[in-house]
Amino acid sequence: MAATAASVGVPLVIAIDGPAASGKGTIAAGVARELGFRYLDSGSLYRLVALKALRAGIPVTDEAALAVAASDLDFAFDNGGVQLGGEDATEGIRSEAVSAAASQVAVHPAVRRALLSRQRAFRQAPGLVADGRDMGTVVFPDAAIKVFVTASAEERAKRRYKQLIAKGISITMDGLLRDIRERDARDAGRVAAPLRPADDAVILDTTDLTIDAAIGAVLDLYRVRTMAAERQRS
Repeated sequence: MAATAASVGVPLVIAIDGPAASGKGTIAAGVARELGFRYLDSGSLYRLVALKALRAGIPVTDEAALAVAASDLDFAFDNGGVQLGGEDATEGIRSEAVSAAASQVAVHPAVRRALLSRQRAFRQAPGLVADGRDMGTVVFPDAAIKVFVTASAEERAKRRYKQLIAKGISITMDGLLRDIRERDARDAGRVAAPLRPADDAVILDTTDLTIDAAIGAVLDLYRVRTMAAERQRS
């Protein structure tokens, strides 16, 4: 697939999917940085829709109104931050309220359709690393490299617990573990683009891996695949 994409001048895509707190975002950002590729955090788009909905008083169950909000989304990524309607939303989209709402917003097929072309527009030279839950299955099914990042629910709860405690947010491990399992079930059970590995994805279990080791594993896979593609072309 990498050889075909290169032959027609289509920028290469590395799709990295996985459940909440698996480390996929940090891994994807690290891989993009090492390769000098563009980076798409697709989850931020759903968070932006959720933030916009909360501010406008749109219920997370109102699919039609949410789809309109998604199609009219005025956002910009800049220097590691994000703006919504010209205002900084970097911290706002990371709040617990927005995180919870984003998961509910993302189950709506109309919202996902509204954001599809916006996500695909990130595919630009020299290449793209995209992370999310359906990057390899729906958004970029022709991605040259697909990785599904996972970790045990317990380990993911521990990671999230450390992040929240560092921010001064009081939370219990039991509550976090319950939330993660509920979100896993919601993501895997939704009708539109359910969370699952692509048939040709490489599974990367990060339960016992450091971030550097996980990034290295994806970079190694990239080198192997691109070298194989070069041999096919020669």
